[in-house]
Amino acid sequence: MGHIVVRVRVGPPSRERLVEVEGLVDTGATLTVIPRKVSNEIGLEIVGKTVIETGAGRLELDRSRAWIEIEGRGDVIPVLVSDVIDKLLIGVTTLEILGLQVDPITGKLKEWTLLLY
Repeated sequence: MGHIVVRVRVGPPSRERLVEVEGLVDTGATLTVIPRKVSNEIGLEIVGKTVIETGAGRLELDRSRAWIEIEGRGDVIPVLVSDVIDKLLIGVTTLEILGLQVDPITGKLKEWTLLLY
């Protein structure tokens, strides 16, 4: 299927400083990861730390919340902030919150109905 790259508007929960960046959809990631450079640019507030498991081992990343908007759908989403990862990675939690899923036939995002069970 290849990589799925989408345009993402990201900013603090207040939406006072939104920037548009490319995001790589990563269906193997639970949470969305924002590079530190983007986080600093938009002024995200760090609210804690969390340990995550990656293919390269364990990392401790900062936690925050950000306004994430993809294909006209937006919401405030829990995110991680990384000094190591230099691209915005969109995790499955963000896709689910925004009601989106990957269409493996087209390699694009499509609308998805949220499940309550």
